[in-house]
Amino acid sequence: MYGSGVHNYVVHDQAVLRDTVIPGEYEEYRMSDKRRFTTLNPCRRQLFSMDPVIALIRKELSDAADPVIQKNAQRFFKEEIACYGIKTAAVVAIAKKFWKEIKVRNKQEIFLLCDELYRSGMMEDAFVVSTWAPLLKDRYERDDLSVFRRWIDSYITNWAACDGFCNHAVGDFIEKFPDAVSELKEWTRSENRWMRRAAAVSLIVPAKHGKFPGDAIEIADLLLTDTDDMVQKGYGWLLKEASRKHGDEVFAYVMQNKKAMPRTALRYAIELMPKERRAEAMKKDW
Repeated sequence: MYGSGVHNYVVHDQAVLRDTVIPGEYEEYRMSDKRRFTTLNPCRRQLFSMDPVIALIRKELSDAADPVIQKNAQRFFKEEIACYGIKTAAVVAIAKKFWKEIKVRNKQEIFLLCDELYRSGMMEDAFVVSTWAPLLKDRYERDDLSVFRRWIDSYITNWAACDGFCNHAVGDFIEKFPDAVSELKEWTRSENRWMRRAAAVSLIVPAKHGKFPGDAIEIADLLLTDTDDMVQKGYGWLLKEASRKHGDEVFAYVMQNKKAMPRTALRYAIELMPKERRAEAMKKDW
C-alpha cells in the first residue's frame, strides 16, 4: 500500500485521518464545505486526491482482515504476495456492495477507480477489479482490450489475480468481440509470464462451453514449449476445458504433440478424458 500505514486511513466527505501524513508536511484549506489537503510529496498528493470510495473500500477490507488467513495465503504462491487476509467470498461481497454506488458513473471513471485499486498491489484490491470489470460487459467497446492488456502487463503479479480477471472480464470481452481472439495470440509472445498465461486463461470459460476450439488449440500450440510452469498450467487448463465439448480434437492434438509438451501441461490437458485415453497420452512411446 502506497507506504506504511496507508491502509488504516478513512476518507469521508469532511476528513482524512492525518496519521498517514508526516506532521507539518501538509497544508489544509477549505473549499465549499469540504476539506482538501495538498502535500509536498507527489506520492502523498496522489493519496489525498484518491476517490473517497476507494478509501472506504480499503477501510472495509482492513477491518475484515484476518492475520491467520493472511499468513496461510502465502503458501499458495511461489512469489511473495501482499494481502489483507480475507476470504474471496467476503471480498466479492464488499465489491458488490460498492458497485451499487459506482455503477452509475461512466465507464472511464470506473476504469480509473480500477487503476487506483490495482496500484496498491494488494490481492483483495485486485479481486475488487475482477468483480467490477465483468459487470461492465454491456458497456464494453472494442478499444477496451488495450486497457485490459495494460492492467495485466502492469499490475498482475500472480496466478490468482491473473485468472480472476481474465476468466471473466477478458473472456466476456472475447465473446462480445470474437475477432479480438487474434490479440490473445499476440500475448503469447510477451516476455511477461502473466501476459502469456492470460492468453490461455482468457478463453477458459468460452472453451468450457464449446466455443473457440480451434483458437484454444492454436494458443496452446503457440505456448507448447514454454518453460514457465504457470504458463504450462494455464494452457493445459485451457485444453482441459476445451476437451469437455471437443474431446476428440484435443486428444488428437495431445497425441500429436505429447513428446514436446511439458508433463505439467499434459497432465492438466487430459484430466477430464477417459482413463484409457489418459493412459495412452501419458505413455512414453517414442
